[in-house]
Amino acid sequence: MTEIIITTTDSVPGYKVAQILGVAKGNTVRARNIGRDIGAGLKNLVGGEIKTYTEMVSNARDEAFNRMINQAIEMGAHAVINVRFMTSMIMQGASEMLAYGTAVKLGK
Repeated sequence: MTEIIITTTDSVPGYKVAQILGVAKGNTVRARNIGRDIGAGLKNLVGGEIKTYTEMVSNARDEAFNRMINQAIEMGAHAVINVRFMTSMIMQGASEMLAYGTAVKLGK
């Protein structure tokens, strides 16, 4: 197997879970900034997507996802199954993005 498989399902077609290595996780905490807040406040008046926040959340999700994959590779995993994302507010204006799943070794 040359690359790690990442899936939201509890199995990988064509393989069986040979060994559960544990939970692989990655997270990042991001804070809003005053420039974005001013722009978002103005956008809130007229409605529509707040693209700076969409971009910030997307970047946070990517960072948490990549950190989860790196941890799974360090664990020797062939795959990460049941992958999920979770967010939580850490403090006013700062949120955590967490990606987690079960790191496993696969067999035929």
